[in-house]
Amino acid sequence: MTETPRAADALSSPVRLTAGDVELTIRPQAGCRIGGLRVGGRELLRQGDKYGAFPMVPWCGRTALGRFRNGAVTHQLPINSAPHAIHGTGRDTVWRQAPGGTERTAAFTYDLADPWPYPGRVTQTFELTEDSLTLGMAVETVTDVPGDSFPAQAGWHPWFNRNLGDGGANVTVAFDAAWQEERGDDHLPTGKRIDPLPGPWDDCFGMPDGVDVTLTWPGELRLRVTSPSPWVVVYDEQDAAVCVEPQSGPPNGLNTAPRMVTPINPLEMAATFAWERLG
Repeated sequence: MTETPRAADALSSPVRLTAGDVELTIRPQAGCRIGGLRVGGRELLRQGDKYGAFPMVPWCGRTALGRFRNGAVTHQLPINSAPHAIHGTGRDTVWRQAPGGTERTAAFTYDLADPWPYPGRVTQTFELTEDSLTLGMAVETVTDVPGDSFPAQAGWHPWFNRNLGDGGANVTVAFDAAWQEERGDDHLPTGKRIDPLPGPWDDCFGMPDGVDVTLTWPGELRLRVTSPSPWVVVYDEQDAAVCVEPQSGPPNGLNTAPRMVTPINPLEMAATFAWERLG
């Protein structure tokens, strides 16, 4: 169906939530990514079409060679980070806003479709306060036909600015992980768990009691990334930004740690960014 001009304009318009001097910008037409998170006038996220904070769904990180199995069936995903498939399809999809939002809350959905081989629906929610942002994501099947179950993952990939641009110091990242997934030359976990190594990182860490990572911009802001999930990827190899990515499973988890989505058991994922002003 062809969108009317008014409907098309609505789809392309950013959605803004506010709470005091905090402003969140959501871009449903650009993969329902967070385009901006401003706290007291400071922009916390790297700007640009590829950045902000985007959802990773229905898989997180790299899937080896773009292939995964569901029972006896092998599926091939498009290769978008050779030789692997990376970060899912949600970030490349137009999402639709659900009714019932407020100036501090919003929800969006999209239907799984090619190149993902299974029918389903993804819902992403946002709840903003003056000192936190709570994110939710659910992946569910849309039919009750046997065989429509599938493995999936969900998470977020925020690009936090290394420096907030006010002449302050660069951010520091602190966390206490139980283990680090050893990374092979192909950037995939080898299956071996090792003691956490010092950065720089492009690595997955295990936190059995839930993700808890603190970013501190000295004298400006402290931000905690928390999630009930035990998996987080930390990526700080770029000069402009650092990434702290809570996710429901490790990279290549469709193959190594599949979480099955069934008609009675959707995948649900949550994360919170909570901040404290230091200056």
